[in-house]
Amino acid sequence: MTDIVLDRRAGAPDAEAPPPFRTRADSPKSLRTRARILDAAMRLFAEAGYAGATNARIAEAADLTRGAMLYHFPSREDLVEAAVAHIQHQRTELFNQVAHEKPADADAADYAIDSYWALLHTPPFRAFAELEAAAKSDAWLAQAIRPAQETFDRAQLGHDAEHLVQAGGGSRLQASRDLARFLLEGLSRAVLADDGDGRTARLLEVVKRATHTLNRKGPPQDLWPEG
Repeated sequence: MTDIVLDRRAGAPDAEAPPPFRTRADSPKSLRTRARILDAAMRLFAEAGYAGATNARIAEAADLTRGAMLYHFPSREDLVEAAVAHIQHQRTELFNQVAHEKPADADAADYAIDSYWALLHTPPFRAFAELEAAAKSDAWLAQAIRPAQETFDRAQLGHDAEHLVQAGGGSRLQASRDLARFLLEGLSRAVLADDGDGRTARLLEVVKRATHTLNRKGPPQDLWPEG
């Protein structure tokens, strides 16, 4: 799960919605410029964080003047709202892509965990994680990203997620997915300074074993591998 190709179009909270801020007056050149700005914003959010990705830095990364960027996004709020929609669209595209690429003979739970772990290291997922971190102390940003959070959370239990992992019905199904998802998200944000690769590999194995335990609907099994 390393050859993930990003869709470079401007996007919206779901795959069917049109790009943000699009009007009939938009020319192809204008749409390409907006997409370039939003791509630059996404990359900088992922690399420098929300506070570090200033409008000036985004304009520079998009190879535009501040005035040119202001023509497309007159305010910081306009830019951030469009960037959130763009990032969410990219996340949805990537999630759907890996969901439908699962090999027929692959273990569903293992594939889901490996795939999501890879997704968490792509620019759209890293950028959104930075937005969520900043939103803890920014009420406006928290409100701006809330619809995207709700959309993605629903996707975890929707049709596309069924291609990734099977489990028991009802609350057991949700617990299996939530356990894997939130442990992986937390691990992706952690700093393991000592033997980071080894500790990460062991933790991923434990997450897989825990997910299999919940999926089996059988008696509890040991989560720590023997040896």
